[in-house]
Amino acid sequence: MGQILLLTAGFVVLVAISVASVLLVDKARDDSGWVVHTIEAENQINALLLEIRRAESAARGYLLTRGPEFLADHEQAVAQIMPDLDTLGRITADNPSQVGNVANLRSAIAARLDQFANEIRLVKQGDEASATNLVRDVAVAQATSTIRAIAAAMRDEEQHLLTQRTASADRSQHLASLVTIAGSALVILLAAISILLVRRSALARDQAEARLRDNNLNLEATVDARTADLREANDEIQRFAYIVSHDLRSPLVNIMGFTSELEELRTDIFRRIASLAHAGASGAPIPVMVDDAEPALEGADKQLSQDFSEALGFIKSSIVKMDRLISAILNLTREGRREFEPVAIDTNELIEGIVQTLAHQAAEAQAQIHIETLPQIVSDRLALEQIFSNLIDNAIKYLKPGLPGAITVRGRKKLGFAIFEIADNGRGIDPKDHQRIFDLFRRAGPQDRPGQGIGLAHVRALVRRLGGTMSVASELNEGSVFTITLPINWNIRNRNAES
Repeated sequence: MGQILLLTAGFVVLVAISVASVLLVDKARDDSGWVVHTIEAENQINALLLEIRRAESAARGYLLTRGPEFLADHEQAVAQIMPDLDTLGRITADNPSQVGNVANLRSAIAARLDQFANEIRLVKQGDEASATNLVRDVAVAQATSTIRAIAAAMRDEEQHLLTQRTASADRSQHLASLVTIAGSALVILLAAISILLVRRSALARDQAEARLRDNNLNLEATVDARTADLREANDEIQRFAYIVSHDLRSPLVNIMGFTSELEELRTDIFRRIASLAHAGASGAPIPVMVDDAEPALEGADKQLSQDFSEALGFIKSSIVKMDRLISAILNLTREGRREFEPVAIDTNELIEGIVQTLAHQAAEAQAQIHIETLPQIVSDRLALEQIFSNLIDNAIKYLKPGLPGAITVRGRKKLGFAIFEIADNGRGIDPKDHQRIFDLFRRAGPQDRPGQGIGLAHVRALVRRLGGTMSVASELNEGSVFTITLPINWNIRNRNAES
């Protein structure tokens, strides 16, 4: 009876630790999700400010040169400002303080857009003097400074939230460690109790044998019966000791270890159930089953065994998935803390080196990669290698099977920016998934290629840290074109201004 109670206690401990660990992993995932949410809000604020600066620069260029390219660039920036503001409003809708900031920002931006419209209208009418005076009045009124001040307040709020949410995630991980340590201590305690029971059983066996030697020959039948009972009890204790020493003696360092132990215990538990059911039905002694034999279960016992296996499989798969996602966010945040170093980069040489490293994959996919003359820039070399390696690798990975692949890398300069395009004739992306592919752990189309769903999210984060933008143009079965816009001369002061 004591052995059964100990086995039950061990099972309950493992289940409790498994449930607690799953709950803690879920909480850590939620905390990490809020951390990512805060980072996305900061990135959206920076993207909105970039579009406003772009609109201002293009408007001034149009005022000075009357060049249609400046007007087109200004109109594109103005068209993007309100959608970016709406996106920022959706992202920060959970924070009442930020809702108020967004309302103030919306009012200030609306006023600035009206000023833009008046400036462009006066220039088109040929009244350049009035347009110049209007630009001067806007500068005196500090409309742009107001927008930047509100945006700075929003960034400060997000930084405060990031600190709180990071601390919460750290607490969740610390609690998970405590649960693991406590579970390990309980396992060790159960192992110690099992050793004590084995020693007590051995002592009882020795005492029984001594009494048997002192009995008369007429008690041989009794001795045989008691010996059989002792042998059966000893076998049961040995089996139990094996389970405890083999499956519970090692202090487990993570929840996957606990679920593995549960999986090993499953066969022994249901073998015992099958043996007891057999003994109860036939009245015969409990048979000794071969260790590797699968217990013959029927009815409710068989269903219970299947449900038990299914539950273990779900726990293990969930833990493996969560371990993989958390590792991806940590790697992503670790990369996000790396200090960038601006250097002069020959982009043609850089991309040719990337293509050489991917030559084997390209040959297997029957893909030709063409590199046109690209603009030279000053930026962080490692970040650019990660950006272009990921995009070219994706272009190879998602080509149409059986169709020779054609991948082109081209670039040009415009208004102090270098614009790079990676075009392919692959299977394309549904327009409704254009935004989805840039989200963490989100993938579009058939999931028939390996990946974690963090590549494009990481690329976009790197591009934004370099003061640039990223977009995609694609249709299903029509290929894709990823466009990267980066400053030609990026430096530490650029980065500080962007952040």
